[in-house]
Amino acid sequence: MIHTVKISDDTPNGKRIIEDLRNNYKEVEFISSTVSSIIPEGYMTANDFRKNVKSKIQKHYQENGKSTRWNLNTQ
Repeated sequence: MIHTVKISDDTPNGKRIIEDLRNNYKEVEFISSTVSSIIPEGYMTANDFRKNVKSKIQKHYQENGKSTRWNLNTQ
């Protein structure tokens, strides 16, 4: 079930609620409250940024022959 809510970030409680929701980024999606949902050129959403960084890290490790998983037996 999806719930759409408006939370005012003008109050301490609103800021706390937003921060709590941001900590659960896998379960919560923030939709911009701007008039247009078009992202300006040169900008990206947080999810796109996360995917971009993850793919660049994986590519870096693959090119350098290292695993992207934590290896407790590192030298």
